Amino acid sequence: MKKKKYQNAITQHIREHSSIYMFIIVLFFMGVIFGAIVVNSISLSQKEDLYYYLSQFFGQVTNGQVAESKDLFFQSLSHNSKYIGFIWLLGISIIGLPIILILLFIKGMVVGFTVGFLVNQMGWHGFLLSFVSILPQNLIVIPIFIISATISVAFSFKMIRQQFMKKKGESILPLFGRYTLLLFFAFIIIAVAAGIEAYISPFLMKTVLNMVESFITIVFI
Repeated sequence: MKKKKYQNAITQHIREHSSIYMFIIVLFFMGVIFGAIVVNSISLSQKEDLYYYLSQFFGQVTNGQVAESKDLFFQSLSHNSKYIGFIWLLGISIIGLPIILILLFIKGMVVGFTVGFLVNQMGWHGFLLSFVSILPQNLIVIPIFIISATISVAFSFKMIRQQFMKKKGESILPLFGRYTLLLFFAFIIIAVAAGIEAYISPFLMKTVLNMVESFITIVFI
């Protein structure tokens, strides 16, 4: 019964906020496309500089010289938690509503630029590297960002309706309680993504780099 109750609650939530979800998903993918396009607009010297630093990083990964997995875990957890926490605060502030959308667009742009640059410089090897280094954790992180942004936008709209349009509805306090609880669950899932990024992605990257080492040039320090 509990499982069915939760399923019904999730279904109702998605149905109620389907238009916001659709808008935010489209916005995110617009950011991805824009980021991929930006790759072609940067100068040759900028591409060479970026590729130089990228090659150094790949060399460090191959030699096992990257930071400890524990340090990578806490770094990833801290970064993504701050991102989610900031979105949560913006949802409460009401005036932060457009900033939430900008942040999500920028997140999409970063992903698009990273994948686009790797593919642009390394062809299918770059695609394979982006697949093992970017995709695993982002399969969790991106949906969480999209869900968090949607919930924050929806919460802001409800506050605007109640505070400024004087429309009657559910009290703000229970809404705020659920809003905060969802933030807590987001942090737990972000921790799982950080674990993947710290303990699985480096191993996959090292494996792929060893496989394609004869095809790409890696600069060692």
